[in-house]
Amino acid sequence: MKRASSTRRKTPVGANGLAAKSAPRPKVALIIKRSAYRVQVEERKNGRIQRLLAAHDPTVAHLRAAHEEHEATVQEVKAALAVLGVDIAFEGSVGDAFDAHGLDLVITVGGDGTLLSASHSVADVPILGINSAPEYSVGFFCGARRGEAALAIGRALRGELRRAVLTRMQVCVNGRVVAARVLNDALFCHVSPAATSRYIVRLGDIEEEQKSSGFWIGPAAGSTAAQRSAGGRVIPLTSKRLQLVVREPYTPHGERYRLRHALIPPGTPLVVRSKMTDAKLFIDGPNRTIDVGVGDLLEFTQASEALTVLGIAPTRRWGVDHDEPASHPPSRVAHPDDHAR
Repeated sequence: MKRASSTRRKTPVGANGLAAKSAPRPKVALIIKRSAYRVQVEERKNGRIQRLLAAHDPTVAHLRAAHEEHEATVQEVKAALAVLGVDIAFEGSVGDAFDAHGLDLVITVGGDGTLLSASHSVADVPILGINSAPEYSVGFFCGARRGEAALAIGRALRGELRRAVLTRMQVCVNGRVVAARVLNDALFCHVSPAATSRYIVRLGDIEEEQKSSGFWIGPAAGSTAAQRSAGGRVIPLTSKRLQLVVREPYTPHGERYRLRHALIPPGTPLVVRSKMTDAKLFIDGPNRTIDVGVGDLLEFTQASEALTVLGIAPTRRWGVDHDEPASHPPSRVAHPDDHAR
């Protein structure tokens, strides 16, 4: 058996003869998704899902495979951080708030939902999403995927990854800010999906009462998701406009709403007054909700804080979720996409 060497490393000495200070270790926050398999099978011991898995039921066909791929990516990311000498200042999961002040980077391991959740704690620190199971999850905002963690994180810390600076949205209810960093969208509707949503909407000089299934509103980053599915436009990632898309407008007499779809310029608020006693705002997904009652006043505007997302081009298009191969060597020449408007 080999004995540990007793040789001591010499302390580096600077030009002035004093001991040179080593560079500080980079500090990151690491946000990791908890897979559906982990939550339902390992934590909750869900007997029904266990029986469906044992029966090879198609409704849970990918549950275990997605979990195993995700866990392998988590181990890959942690190993990369150890090799790179990175200090994990905070490690949490989806929904966990954290203080990003003083961090060099925020890393998410999961899909878009994981990055969206983490983004609400991030102001001016760049964020890198690593899609942990690309075959099973959506990673439009993710700049790397499994097998690329070490190179992508290293390049991110050295400032070598391309980036997209994304506009976010602020939401106020009765003059109080309830969400200041909305990246994807907000959904306003009745608490029951079968009920009609009633409200008065105003944009500039246009005001009208509407009945519908509610509406989506969000910045450009969310235009490829629910906004598009509801009939909205896919707008460039670098656009500073918000988009309003009304869901299933109810117009029994053939009238057309003037504000069924609108692109809202920076500095212009969309103001909505609720006519419902039981309504909700859903912020960036189903888990962050705000109760809204009759007479409540909602205001949607461009947020003051943008989000810097690493590894994605400002020109990334809908349906393309991997435009920055981590295997490419870093370039010292600015890419045309870096200046796209």
